[in-house]
Amino acid sequence: MAVVGTADPASRAVLRALVVAAARGHAVPGAPGAQSRVGTVVAVDTERPSVGGVDFRYADPADPALVTALAGVHAAVYVAASTNLEQDLALGARVRRERSLRRAQTVVTAAAAAGVRHLVVVTGAQVYGALPDNPVPLEDDAPLRAPSDEGQVGDLMDVEHLVAVAREVHPGMRTTVVRPAALVGDGVDTVTTRHFEAPRLLSVRGADAAWQFCHVDDLGSAVAAVVACAIEGAVAVGAPGHLTQADLERLTGMRSVELSMGAAMGTADRLHRVGVLPAPASDLAFVAFPWAVSSHTLLGHGWVPVHDNETCLGVLLDAIRGSHAVAARRLDRKDAALGAASAAVALVGTAAIMRRRRRKGASA
Repeated sequence: MAVVGTADPASRAVLRALVVAAARGHAVPGAPGAQSRVGTVVAVDTERPSVGGVDFRYADPADPALVTALAGVHAAVYVAASTNLEQDLALGARVRRERSLRRAQTVVTAAAAAGVRHLVVVTGAQVYGALPDNPVPLEDDAPLRAPSDEGQVGDLMDVEHLVAVAREVHPGMRTTVVRPAALVGDGVDTVTTRHFEAPRLLSVRGADAAWQFCHVDDLGSAVAAVVACAIEGAVAVGAPGHLTQADLERLTGMRSVELSMGAAMGTADRLHRVGVLPAPASDLAFVAFPWAVSSHTLLGHGWVPVHDNETCLGVLLDAIRGSHAVAARRLDRKDAALGAASAAVALVGTAAIMRRRRRKGASA
């Protein structure tokens, strides 16, 4: 059992969950031992991870020589979902996309060449798309309707396509795609976490958002269940239920700035065109419309999440508040907010409100 690439919070959480499952002899409580057993856990990367209880094999996940490190491995896990937005922004959209595709293609090809029997790839529930007509929750086999643009969701759509092709080209290798809701946890930096960096929460008039999170530790236990129970196909994973916009405002104590979808999209598009906002305006859909998932398949195999959505939101808030205290590394709130379309639009909208208030005060 190997995890390819271990430098990010999600991959480390998967490693920890697999180590725990291997130590106790099963991954899913109540499941027959033979069905849910996890064997020796191998970490594959260019640096040894801080997680104990694993065997380490040196290999660059983007180097075809990865096939050597996967020799004798029965199952392999690769987390394609990015949790380091700061690094992604520094790379730029084109380089980031090329890097994502190269790593994913190398992992798929090396796994097949090494005789890996089961490949698990973690993408994200964003690939279902955020649309006003989405059912709440989405089932695991819902169609993938996200835009394949230059944003990070487009990266995940490309990885999904690679895995779909791998199913046809390598029929002897079982493949599973795990699609988590918005990830939270120590060290997680994403478009979703940046949404909460703005002074106010963006609210899109007439839209009905459904906020759902997934703690990296729950993702880890879900992947362990997928491997141990040999679940094939696609599975979604998230905390039970979802939060509304009103829930967010109540739990965070943050006020909202409400804009029409047209105004919000127009603002985001202008910021993107002039280079202020790296993310495409299409990212706004993920804070306006629902994309919550059911986790139906995993729950049916005995997997149980530990963290609910309220707890996950608390973890997210603690993480971004703590990050501002890390000198010489963390961006200030304004720069951090500009990493996500929703936060950037909220920032601009809040500034417009303050200007109007000042003008009214001056004329009074």
